[in-house]
Amino acid sequence: MKIALLISGGGTTAARIIHECRAGGRLEGIEPVLVIASRPDAPGIQKVLAHGMTPSDVIVIERSKFPTPGTFGSAIMSECEKRGVEFIGQYGWMVKTPANVIERYNGMMTNQHPGPLDVGREDFGGAGMFGLRVHAARLLFVERTSRDYWSEATAQRVEVEFDKGAVIKSKQVPIIPGDTPEDLAQRMLPIEHEVQIEVLSDFLHNRVHEIHREIPLITSEEESILEECKREAIQKYPNG
Repeated sequence: MKIALLISGGGTTAARIIHECRAGGRLEGIEPVLVIASRPDAPGIQKVLAHGMTPSDVIVIERSKFPTPGTFGSAIMSECEKRGVEFIGQYGWMVKTPANVIERYNGMMTNQHPGPLDVGREDFGGAGMFGLRVHAARLLFVERTSRDYWSEATAQRVEVEFDKGAVIKSKQVPIIPGDTPEDLAQRMLPIEHEVQIEVLSDFLHNRVHEIHREIPLITSEEESILEECKREAIQKYPNG
């Protein structure tokens, strides 16, 4: 299975996946053929090169260089099609993926999210919820509701709206008294890596299944608390 990895930041997940695709790794049978960075200064570019990606297959495609989402999407698809990409993974990809890309790779695109999701109901996703903001919002919410002392690393399908794709794998990480968003992010990251690696293995072996919560993550009485926590998290971490 030939895959493209989309990154915007540090690229730690992408680098770990590339490592696991090499001989002896857990993802033998998967070939990373393309890394697309959304900005030229993304630190992940050097990481994936250090893990063996060919320079010609690590490219930058900036949204600001294109007049419309469709032309941006066409540029992404063109590079994917040149290399026979069958699957696209978003690993810290901070740009809204154009609808034409999602349609072309329908069912074969996943997104990495660092918090609990409950698709179709209130959760810790959506516009503006990324990076340390997610961890900050989760910690504030747990503190104010005094329940569910955990957060969650998530893999989901990609849809046009942010974080509305079905969850296909998740793993909980305990929240420890005194945790800061930075503490939780550091403890969460290796679990995020594991979730994304397992999802790729599931795609390779045709064992992907969607996960639906029987009990809502957020009760109706807690929705206003959640919104307040999200607003405070965005204010505290204006750059995510």
